[in-house]
Amino acid sequence: MFEGFEGGRLPAAFMSAGTSSFTEFLSAVSPESLPGHHLPAQSGGEHLTPEATTIVALTFPGGVALAGDRRATQGNVIANRDMDKLFRTDEFSAVAIAGSAGIGIELARLYQVELEHYEKMEGRALSLEGKANKLAQMVRGNLGMALQGFVVVPLLIGFDERSEEGRVFSYDAVGGRYEEQRYHSIGSGSVYARGSLKKLYRDDLSENEAIKAALESLYDAADDDSATGGPDLHRKIFPLVDVITEDGHRRVAVDEVERLATEVVEGRAAHPDGPTAPLS
Repeated sequence: MFEGFEGGRLPAAFMSAGTSSFTEFLSAVSPESLPGHHLPAQSGGEHLTPEATTIVALTFPGGVALAGDRRATQGNVIANRDMDKLFRTDEFSAVAIAGSAGIGIELARLYQVELEHYEKMEGRALSLEGKANKLAQMVRGNLGMALQGFVVVPLLIGFDERSEEGRVFSYDAVGGRYEEQRYHSIGSGSVYARGSLKKLYRDDLSENEAIKAALESLYDAADDDSATGGPDLHRKIFPLVDVITEDGHRRVAVDEVERLATEVVEGRAAHPDGPTAPLS
């Protein structure tokens, strides 16, 4: 990454105490390594990169779940059927992306390094509020690319060790940060997924019920949004699900997601519109 320095010497930035922000450090010593640097400086490039689609997140007592479909599109073409849009960023947080896939993946990976770098420099991890604010700064740094059509919108989830609860943060294209209550969705199928979660969500959901609700909402999104991919039983491609509790981050096992996704598909055979909220 840092080859070709004059005289073979490292810049002074490598020899000083420096900043706890890896992004600022990278801006000083190798700005060409930042996300989006190699994209053409022109507008109308939004179809040059595949688009990541629908992500959902919801809290439950003691934790938070994050789920994403696997499809990426390029215009009206399916560019990828089994994309991973979920990224573990540290033990108690994870990020998912919607929008320009290439830049989004770079952003998520840089954010992972950002949190690791801060912890090494400061000797402690950022608070969840600090993590949310740091991601907002990084999204804001992509504003130039967003104005050219390369928009990336992340969704951050985390377990707050101070309040002992799961939390969800959404962002707009210019870095605005918003804390969401109970559940949220981003991406092309987000309207349908959020509508599904509205009828399925309860404050007392168990972890397993929260995962099942997320899968139901992604199915509803795929039912109405062509850019969202539903469970593919034949290719064995299923949504990815991350869960964060006081025990830390874990990726839900593929066989468990397959079992729950198969239940959803079989349930839709009898009731195509899916489960409805019980009347109280």
